Amino acid sequence: MTTAQRREEILALLNQADAPIAAKDLAARFGVSRQVIVQDLAVIRASRPNIISTNRGYILQQQETGCLREFKVRHTPEQAEQELNLIVDHGGRVKNISISHRVYGRITAEMDIRSRQDVQEFLQALAGGASTVLSTATDGYHYHLVEAATPDRLDLIGQALQDAGFLAPLQPWEKEK
Repeated sequence: MTTAQRREEILALLNQADAPIAAKDLAARFGVSRQVIVQDLAVIRASRPNIISTNRGYILQQQETGCLREFKVRHTPEQAEQELNLIVDHGGRVKNISISHRVYGRITAEMDIRSRQDVQEFLQALAGGASTVLSTATDGYHYHLVEAATPDRLDLIGQALQDAGFLAPLQPWEKEK
């Protein structure tokens, strides 16, 4: 199989996938190293920017089907599981996390968390290394872009975050967005 054929097949697999596909799984499937797959995906992503990398693998980002809202929240690293479970339990999908750092500016990382299982896999990935949640750089303050089926569902998520004490007040310049 040529490199071009392998890349076409990777793209076809991503088009069919309902969940992220890990580079190590693609490497095993095609009999190449994980690094070869990472290089293939870098080339593919140059022409297909809708392929995103999550902590569970690569996935083709679909067109937005629901409503989006960004929530500003604050909590300790130990409360991350509770916060993420609260969002998915109320019908939300955590698309990303962002922090607004005084030196580095806005930093965003894709998450794509849709279920309690996704929350557990995210936490296991953190526990397996020397990394910590992104919000530790901003004293627990961060933003989540959340997708849900309706604006009412997003209101419900916002209320649940408020009730749990996670919703953080917006600064005047943040309200203008």
